[in-house]
Amino acid sequence: MTDALLDRHPVSASMRRPRIGFLGVGWIGRHRMEAMLATGAIEAAVIADPSDAMRADAAGLAPEAARVGGFDALLEHDLDGVVIATPSALHAEQARLALWRGMAVFCQKPLGRTAAEVREVIDAARRADRLLAVDLSYRFTEAAVRIRDLVRGGELGRIHAVELTFHNAYGPDKPWFYDTALSGGGCVMDLGVHLVDLALWLLGDAEVADVSSHLFAGGRLLEDAGQAEDYAVATLTLDTGAVVRLACSWRLPAGQDAVISASLYGESGGAELRNVGGSFYDFTAEHFEGTARRLLTSPPDAWGGRAAADWARRLAAGEGFSPDVESLVPVARTLDRIYRR
Repeated sequence: MTDALLDRHPVSASMRRPRIGFLGVGWIGRHRMEAMLATGAIEAAVIADPSDAMRADAAGLAPEAARVGGFDALLEHDLDGVVIATPSALHAEQARLALWRGMAVFCQKPLGRTAAEVREVIDAARRADRLLAVDLSYRFTEAAVRIRDLVRGGELGRIHAVELTFHNAYGPDKPWFYDTALSGGGCVMDLGVHLVDLALWLLGDAEVADVSSHLFAGGRLLEDAGQAEDYAVATLTLDTGAVVRLACSWRLPAGQDAVISASLYGESGGAELRNVGGSFYDFTAEHFEGTARRLLTSPPDAWGGRAAADWARRLAAGEGFSPDVESLVPVARTLDRIYRR
């Protein structure tokens, strides 16, 4: 996928640009704000964050935007949409309230801590007929799109095995990530959500039939449900008969900053997405046939803001509720099963 794909929703210069409120403008919130503004499709009307310094930094991108301290104050403004980049425990409630007020929503993952929360938000978006999207950004890497094209084109044959890895050598730096009441879980909720989403997105109509998992904290099997896991391995059996093996972690001594990969094996060939040199941002994709390999794509690929830009363009083009968000429910259900809840 090139950025031309995002032009399927062209924005006319004569159209009124949607007024957007940005809720939470830490690093990722500012980055997504910048990506949306770069499209020219939306207007940053409100910047909301409890930190004066964060608000000031974000105002450098949109000096004309109003600055407020939190969600309640943001809701007092006339907005067409809100971008949510707050702690995970707040996502579902904030998204529902925004949708109830008639605002479209772009939310950081996870949309909810459980499948029930995710279902409630999607139902709210459907009732309000408002565009809802979640920042599952790895779908928008050129590497993932090229592999999906192979799968859809039948070039790998029937897929029977998928191996997924996401190890982050550092782990989160905010305390709420380690409080499962606020985060919904540890490394699986933070990193594993991308892996499960990527697997189901790449494979299309496959459904998860069975799940087994082992969760660890500090090198020991997790016994306290209130403790956040820092290493997890799970096996998903799909209704197609394919087996998906998933591993993710925080602070694993992996010898580099990150290990990120998705490998698919079928009757006719294989394909792999893999990060380059421990990078969180640079990926290659390869097509395997026997012992031969063919490079599909390599860096550079400025993919980080594409999901945000896509939502901004779709909103500006007048798009309302999109059924594609239903794909978030089986992902959330799978996470529930990994957590045995």
